[in-house]
Amino acid sequence: MLRRLICASMGIGLLWLPTANAGEPGAKWLDSFGVNEKGLSSTGRNDYFIFEPGYQLVFEGKEYSAPVQLTITVLNTTKQVDGVEARVVEERETVSGKLAEVSRNYFALDPTTHDIYYFGEDVDMYKDGKVVNHDGSWLSGVNGAKYGRAMSRSPRVGERYSQEVAPGIAMDRAETVSTNEIIRTPAGVFGHCVKIEETTPLEPKSKEYKYYAPQVGLIQDGDLKLVKHGHLAYEPR
Repeated sequence: MLRRLICASMGIGLLWLPTANAGEPGAKWLDSFGVNEKGLSSTGRNDYFIFEPGYQLVFEGKEYSAPVQLTITVLNTTKQVDGVEARVVEERETVSGKLAEVSRNYFALDPTTHDIYYFGEDVDMYKDGKVVNHDGSWLSGVNGAKYGRAMSRSPRVGERYSQEVAPGIAMDRAETVSTNEIIRTPAGVFGHCVKIEETTPLEPKSKEYKYYAPQVGLIQDGDLKLVKHGHLAYEPR
């Protein structure tokens, strides 16, 4: 779920001790969600996350002085993962105009709670126009991996949850640190934004921040900021 331009994927811990409320500061990392998996939907949205076919977000910025563009597109395709029909969301990243990574991410929505869950990703890492590895790939139900939560319907400051549970591969975790940020991007100024801190026990000193705007979704990913968003005029592949 986290970008892997230079560093390895971010991650989460496997164990949740239910002695603390996952919505309180200092709580343990929630990684068991009590979801009715058979009732999950492969399309939909909540206030901060949209995965309706044709929806697209485009980001630009710099990393290590190199210009980066990230395009996230909700495709008109699904994939069966761990017994669930999940929506395919493509992330395509270029560095200095050259393709660096393409990942196909798999999401599903609980129509009762409108929480969104993340079932894994297939990753192609590129160098000189060729795929060189698939680092960070994982699927729920394969080799002990388990789906995590991508976004709560109503984020609360202090809530902490697993995004990915793929031991030794992708173990991202998220903490909601603010729900009232004002963020300026080339696409506009957004209020009432949610700020998420992403960390991993695989890289204990690493932190990344993402910002989500109501009815838009992700608007800033690290140093990359939203430049445009909306539904495509053509049918996505």
